[in-house]
Amino acid sequence: MLTFDINVLFDHGDRFREGLLHTVQASVIALIGSFVLGAVIAILRIAPFKWLNWIGTVYVEVIRNIPLLIVVLFFYLGLPTLGIPLDGFVSGTLGLTVYTASFIAEAIRAGIQAVPKGQFEAARSSGLSYNQTMISIILPQAIKVVLPAIGNQFINLVKNSSVLAIVAGLDLMYYSDLINSDTFLPITVYAITALLYLTLTVPLSFLVLYMERRLSKTS
Repeated sequence: MLTFDINVLFDHGDRFREGLLHTVQASVIALIGSFVLGAVIAILRIAPFKWLNWIGTVYVEVIRNIPLLIVVLFFYLGLPTLGIPLDGFVSGTLGLTVYTASFIAEAIRAGIQAVPKGQFEAARSSGLSYNQTMISIILPQAIKVVLPAIGNQFINLVKNSSVLAIVAGLDLMYYSDLINSDTFLPITVYAITALLYLTLTVPLSFLVLYMERRLSKTS
């Protein structure tokens, strides 16, 4: 018989809050890190040097085509064998950063390619260096174009953060598993967990939709 006991939320509210806080922290850190890393990789992919293109392409194609869990386990289990021990939260956050950066890189690269080439040529002819042109002229326009896509990646990142539970990352899913082990009420525990994830992802979905509408009006 299916049962739902709302008392679980009140009896274990401290652990739900702790897990939710760590999920938000990991997601925000990973978003910032993956945005910066993704922008760098995107620039490498369109740089005027083939060896830089090769580095960017290898990164994107390798990381995008392996499971996120493997990336996280590389940091959690692989680096300690090299004398670099990391806890579950740091390992999971790094894994999310590296993994998400490959998708953000492709989004930013598409945005860069959507900027008219004449702007790049005009900036270069005015005396700006390649790096100055890319950072000051091209990237701001490219990022504006792909903000909705980056927003969607952030939503995916929040959901993917549940992988931290595998490496004891103290996230929402990790604490939910502990609560379920104590209560033996999986339907209640994971329904509450799903609702808590929705409190993060639904507002983000509306924000992405708002950005898409604003950008469509200004384009």
